[in-house]
Amino acid sequence: MSDNGTEVTAAGIARLAGVGRAAVSNWRRRHADFPRPVGGTETSPSYALAEIESWLRGQGKLAEVPLEERVWQQLAGHPEGAATALIRTGCVLLLLHDRHPVWLEASAGPDPILADLLPDALERVLAPRFGTARPPALAAPAARALLPDVPLLRGAAELAAESGARQTFEFLLGRYLDASPRHHTPTPDGLATLMADLAGPARSVLDPACGTGGLLRAAASRTGAEPAGRELSGQDGAPESAALTALRLALHTRATLRTAAGDSLRADAHATLRADAVLCHPPFNERNWGHDELAYDARWEYGFPARTESELAWVQHALARLKDDGTAVLLMPPAAAGRRSGRRIRADLLRRGALRAVIALPAGAAPPHSIPLHLWVLRRPGRAPAAPEVLLMDTGRLADGGAAPAPRGRGGGIDWPAVHTAVTDAWRAFDRTGGAAPQPGPGRAVPVIDLLDDDVDLTPARHLPAPAADDGTEALSAVRERLGATLRLSADLTPAAPAPAQCTDDDAGTTERAARWPLTTIGELARAGALSLRTGGNGAHARVLTDHDVLAGTGPSGISPDSGDEPVLVAAGDVVVPVLGGGGVARVVDEATAGAALGRNLALLRPDPAALDPWFLAGFLRSTANSRRASSHTSTATRLDVRRLQLPRLPLDQQRRYGGHFRSLAEFEDALRLAGRLGERLVRGLHDGLTDGTVAPD
Repeated sequence: MSDNGTEVTAAGIARLAGVGRAAVSNWRRRHADFPRPVGGTETSPSYALAEIESWLRGQGKLAEVPLEERVWQQLAGHPEGAATALIRTGCVLLLLHDRHPVWLEASAGPDPILADLLPDALERVLAPRFGTARPPALAAPAARALLPDVPLLRGAAELAAESGARQTFEFLLGRYLDASPRHHTPTPDGLATLMADLAGPARSVLDPACGTGGLLRAAASRTGAEPAGRELSGQDGAPESAALTALRLALHTRATLRTAAGDSLRADAHATLRADAVLCHPPFNERNWGHDELAYDARWEYGFPARTESELAWVQHALARLKDDGTAVLLMPPAAAGRRSGRRIRADLLRRGALRAVIALPAGAAPPHSIPLHLWVLRRPGRAPAAPEVLLMDTGRLADGGAAPAPRGRGGGIDWPAVHTAVTDAWRAFDRTGGAAPQPGPGRAVPVIDLLDDDVDLTPARHLPAPAADDGTEALSAVRERLGATLRLSADLTPAAPAPAQCTDDDAGTTERAARWPLTTIGELARAGALSLRTGGNGAHARVLTDHDVLAGTGPSGISPDSGDEPVLVAAGDVVVPVLGGGGVARVVDEATAGAALGRNLALLRPDPAALDPWFLAGFLRSTANSRRASSHTSTATRLDVRRLQLPRLPLDQQRRYGGHFRSLAEFEDALRLAGRLGERLVRGLHDGLTDGTVAPD
């Protein structure tokens, strides 16, 4: 067994070697010296990571393990679980961030000495940041418990020396969330930023269902108070989530932090708190939320929620923890706006002026991605009279600029800058005046009296006029003309009939087939200085190129909160590759995209123009066989190791010949994609026009 006890499954071995799991099974059968299992089950054994690495190197199947992959495998294979390993790693990263000299002094000696010194060193940084009320998972472990973790902690510190403690923790947290999607439902960055902006500047912010702290992190970057006066409070039913939230916030802000583990509805750790703002992404459709034991709770000021109305329980909990005139923003399922079992509570929220806005988001804004979730903006009524109007908005038509839907997931395919601008502009105008005149667009102020019918249905689409600006007959005619021009362009760009390659001396200075070209890898080119390799981060920027933008061929659609990190900006001629989803996609950055920040799950390759042609590079990276060789699989995702991607060693003039063909194919692909979007928009507009009477059938 390895010294640190880190174990790795067959899926992890496949990722390390860049092969499929079937290859690992073949190695186990064919090689008598393959390491013996040290844990797991008979059907899913686990192996000592150090032994596996040694065997792979001996077989020539492991030339180099990227540092970040090594650290992640050590963390994912931790005997006590990935969450425990991530919390301990986060504590060490916080020590590096806050008291770097202390870490340098402790880590100068051998592993046993480091393990002996770490508990006291960690306590010196954890106690001042979290006080005595910190989550139990953040207690400094004993030296005996830390000794097996030392290789992981040293690796994380080495990774932090390259990219920073904050970025290292965000990377590991992102990988952890990707590997356990059933246990965690993070709020996408664009949505978290929007919710924080709707709440406005606030000195004290509470998230009673904080998860891993995405909403509180967004709020911390936008609060108007000075750092010393900020108070961020969170609670989550999962103890490891509360601890991860505390560590994440401590790495991003100097605010006073109060995080607790426990169910906020049954065991509220912040019962005496009155916050300026509450942000919450509560669990949806919870039947066992405490209906039986909380029947006489003082929080049900607007009515006792039915067993099926757990979301309305969270709404009233948020209002109960606000100061007078404080603002709460909650992410809600659309059913909460119209279920008959909640109509009395909705009616009382309206009559007393507590509910101020209901905003329908585009489908795909957050899990579950198949339905358009809602944002409810609430305000605890102070002495002011109840407001006579409520802002209702439907931003669904702002997704993709009205074009055909793009791939969904984690906010992908949504024009977040457009949604963010439309929602915040409308809310600020409404909040400033208390109402607004009806006007065409995604939202309007609706009198409360108009909503107090038998159903009290607050679904925005039921109360907003059908938009006509984009789909009038003149606009549809323009779409049709543009579609015709795009189809003609697609026909002109259609590649000629393919012909078999001829092996001539002019092609590559050899008569050998292309398959015999001398090959190199992206990792080797990066070490030789022919290109530089960067990965996406979390730096603040108004335009973020996301992995979904690259997959859909659209412009930058993301935004990121002010995390204090330096963003990685893309430049014209860079090649951007998504690392999730199995590969097969590479995009050359154009002038329109240049200047955007590189988003998560993207790798950026910046070739040296004197050594590599970017279109040649992107074209060979898209090879199906190339992607298969460099991809590995887990139970939930396929991940691409960009360093393992291969391309032939060709002189620059030969690269440009291939690059010209690849560029023509990209233009043809863009034209087809645009034609598809325009066609769907025309079909949708004609359907709507024929059904609402604005388009004549003849």
